[in-house]
Amino acid sequence: MSKRIFVYPYIGWMSIFIFVPLLLVLWFAVTDVGADGRTVFTLYHLMRFFDPLYIGILLRSIQLAVICTAICFVLGYPIAYILAKHYRHKSFLLFLFLVPMWMNFLLRTYAWLTILEQNGVLNAFLSFVGLPTVDLLFTDTAVVLGMVYNFLPFMILPIYTVLRDMDESLIEAAQDLGADSLRVFTRVVFPLSIPGVISGFTMVFMPGVTTFIISNLLGGGQFILVGNLIEQQFIRVGDWRFGSAISAILIVLILAMMAVIKLIDRQPMPARGRGGGLF
Repeated sequence: MSKRIFVYPYIGWMSIFIFVPLLLVLWFAVTDVGADGRTVFTLYHLMRFFDPLYIGILLRSIQLAVICTAICFVLGYPIAYILAKHYRHKSFLLFLFLVPMWMNFLLRTYAWLTILEQNGVLNAFLSFVGLPTVDLLFTDTAVVLGMVYNFLPFMILPIYTVLRDMDESLIEAAQDLGADSLRVFTRVVFPLSIPGVISGFTMVFMPGVTTFIISNLLGGGQFILVGNLIEQQFIRVGDWRFGSAISAILIVLILAMMAVIKLIDRQPMPARGRGGGLF
């Protein structure tokens, strides 16, 4: 009984700051005020989101989030592998990756305005080396760059954690059985690192879909992502019910994707290759 006492504050915290806000979002999403002033249940606000305009915004948000996740994986996996397996000064390099995360998210994004603007650092460097300047600010490319910069550590850290804790005897056994470096990686290292990869995908894709600060600053208001749409409904338009409906739909989509990811993670890995052997 004494140990359960320490659980109650956590349950209270979750109830106040997680469950109650979620219930309020769901309540506003499925209710409205009728002509007589009474609260009535309705699916009108949920159905509004299925207008082609809003579906296009959602698809564009998913597209940019997928691109960001793919780039973070391509960049993050080699870095995590080098840190876990080969780099002797890994603590210092991890420190360099974590230092930007100590800064405010808004300040980190503002820094990219200085880098990408017409007279910014990037174009100054290109002019110095004799290359033509580029106009990246307020484009999809700028938004993706900002997303990759802010979310890359969330891909590296879970993969690094899994690779660091991997049993080295499995790699040694594969090498003793005649597997070269490529086969050791494709048959042993990468399959065993799948849980970290899935965690990285989740931690990058989810905030990538719902981000609005990055698209506001680096996109310059030239286009709207689903996070910007929700922000507009709550702050500018004042339509809390439609904003809650969009949020509720996103919650359902995110939960469905997490269920699929969890199902994939539970699938058993093939233990044998062609010809009946492991390698």
